Amino acid sequence: MLVFVMVAATTLRLCPLARAQPLCRMQTVRTGKIFHDGQKIQGDLLYFSSATTRLIKHPCKKNIALYLGRQAFLTRDSFESSLLPLSIPAALQVSTPEVTSAHFAGSVLLLVVNQGVYIYDYEANSWNASKGIEHPVSHISGDNCCYSGNSFCADVSNSVFAYLLGDQISQTNIYFSNTRGYVFQKYAHERQAELVGSLGGIFYFHSLSQVGLLLVNQQKAMFSYSDYPLNLDFGLPFDYNGTLDILIAPGQKGILIFWCEKSLLVSQNAGQLVNPVQVREGQHILYSSISEANISVHSVAANENELAVLTQESYLYYGSLGILPSSLIKFAGQNIRSEEAVLVFTDVGMLEILSPLPDPLFPAFDFQKCPVNIQATLMDPQLQVDVCKVELLQGEFDNRMYTIDMNSELQLRALMIPRTGTSPVSLVMVSNPHSLGLQALIYEDGYTLNGNTKHRLNISLRQQHHGGRADPNFTSSIKRPTMSTVTLDIANKEISCVDLKPLTALISVGCDLEKKIIIQNEISACYNGLLDLVTLQDNYSYVIEKDTYDPNFQGQKATEDLLVHYQYEKLGCPVLVFYDTPWKPVVELWREGKFQEVVETEYVLLEVNGLFTYTYSLTAAMALCSSQPQNWTTISKAAGGKGPFAWNRENYVSCHNPDNSTPLRWPQVPYQILGGPTENKVVFEKRNGIYTFFISIVDPYYSYCHLETIFSVYVSGAYPKQIIPEVLIFILTAANLMSVWLAYKIPKLLHTEQGLKVKGFCSNLCRRCRKPCACFRGRR
Repeated sequence: MLVFVMVAATTLRLCPLARAQPLCRMQTVRTGKIFHDGQKIQGDLLYFSSATTRLIKHPCKKNIALYLGRQAFLTRDSFESSLLPLSIPAALQVSTPEVTSAHFAGSVLLLVVNQGVYIYDYEANSWNASKGIEHPVSHISGDNCCYSGNSFCADVSNSVFAYLLGDQISQTNIYFSNTRGYVFQKYAHERQAELVGSLGGIFYFHSLSQVGLLLVNQQKAMFSYSDYPLNLDFGLPFDYNGTLDILIAPGQKGILIFWCEKSLLVSQNAGQLVNPVQVREGQHILYSSISEANISVHSVAANENELAVLTQESYLYYGSLGILPSSLIKFAGQNIRSEEAVLVFTDVGMLEILSPLPDPLFPAFDFQKCPVNIQATLMDPQLQVDVCKVELLQGEFDNRMYTIDMNSELQLRALMIPRTGTSPVSLVMVSNPHSLGLQALIYEDGYTLNGNTKHRLNISLRQQHHGGRADPNFTSSIKRPTMSTVTLDIANKEISCVDLKPLTALISVGCDLEKKIIIQNEISACYNGLLDLVTLQDNYSYVIEKDTYDPNFQGQKATEDLLVHYQYEKLGCPVLVFYDTPWKPVVELWREGKFQEVVETEYVLLEVNGLFTYTYSLTAAMALCSSQPQNWTTISKAAGGKGPFAWNRENYVSCHNPDNSTPLRWPQVPYQILGGPTENKVVFEKRNGIYTFFISIVDPYYSYCHLETIFSVYVSGAYPKQIIPEVLIFILTAANLMSVWLAYKIPKLLHTEQGLKVKGFCSNLCRRCRKPCACFRGRR
């Protein structure tokens, strides 16, 4: 068993070999003329500024491509019908309709025409000028992610750069768009003002989660990267002779192809290492570069795993873009090149040489095609190509996208069946080792019916930061979501393994959208009969007293009561809480409908209606804070207009962090963070009623997701508020007790000597008062 895991640049070698039979047979596409008959070309005809032609193929929609030459053609059926040249509406007033760069961004085509960026929505047949660009630009760059339905993948396709090639880096204006080119804003690269040299291009290397700026100075070029740890240094310098066109191979594997007429270079790791293509004959290297071999490149084409070169000498070279250095075979010469010819891969192992043909009778152009079946060509014994050592290489993860969140792990499996008597070496590579770590295990697992051994591969992927094997200076920032690809290939694979393509998966090290948090509600207010379930569902509403809430969340009393309509569909029945018991919610993490764990990390609560009749059991000092802790007031002020619920993992700073330099000035303020290393809890005041809380997980090392939700609690057990003042209650209570005492004491006193005297005195007093009283009654 032998497993290699490496990240290295690939040196491509061109091997000239002989071939007698024709390489391909010409065929002409001449269809659909009737649909263009009588049509007039509207606007200004576009043309390409370079002397050599280009073909830009949509990496996701295989039938869509743009041809750039003396005319421009946009096809939606792989040039299987005649086409009118592409034109730009005269209303856009481009003056000179010269195209210097183009890029497919999702469902639109971006073109740099006369130093401005224009968007052509080919589905709606509409043109727009980009906004935000205030200086001349000559080129645009971007990439596409073909996994639909993923928000992170959509961000890849939406990201576009616009720049002026050859401008001085320290003074140039670079623009970036995250709206597929509709709106741009200025972009400032780190240390841009300090860099010396001209701009060779700027690219978003999603496979490395870096923005790479190509610096050209004195015929040497190197990449400067945007983020840690690659921003600490430059990529290795390489020769830059002439103006190199840079082709990003599809698939987000970090493969770059640099080429011009006399230069051809390849990088397998997003520009960190760039090597020239060598020319080889048999087992001997003849030339270290194509310039030494006096080869002039006319057209270059690449797909995820293959590379083809058409030279001005009418030779065709083919090879694979594998993980390890591989040979490129030179096919026999044939008069297959024209000034307008371009190369394009139509499928795996299927290459096409394409040329437009004008028609003197119709405005639409025909297309001449020369298809090359690479697999059939390699079967020619004269090429002396060894047979492929591997019969099968398959895995369910191929061409799929996965997400690895913090503290998560992903297991991938593959099957390899080699030919009898061969020993192929499996190789696993990640494009971003600063972010994604791996472990691979290979073992024998039985035999096929033909007696070949089955080899199973288990690949374990997890965040490099949690792998425990990488130096901290090597890993990228754990707080920043990143991306990487993982590729399984055969290290010593022959060039004849055309159909045995590498297995590749795209890994997003970021938020797992299938995760959510739920508040445990085992004892609800409905279960205990304090609230009625039917009543809550029937548009239930309740009133919050004006002296208990603040609509501005500042703890100030409101001026009027608030009527709240209870949202049962979102909240369900409230959790039952007793006011005199310190409380905190039990937060559960769920994924794809399955319980994962109880969340023990830091989180915060805020009553959504502004109720402030609760506090916390711990102060900053009791929580052993070494710096002043954050609270909702400070977060709200710092957030500006983002609203009161802006506290999340991106702006949370722990008061227990030794790197937090904020001094602890007010140690007695309530500590408003729950969970984590403290036993902090919520303490309610004497108020019965419903509280609706917003909860947010703020620990930046728990998940890349903004894990948030709302839930309700019902506080019970508090005595009603006192309406009668306490002094009056005391007086009435004392009077009542005195009455009871007199009722008990007076009858006993009447039987004593003093009681008889008092009784006699009262009788005499009554006799004396009887006569005046009778007179008074007589007058009435």
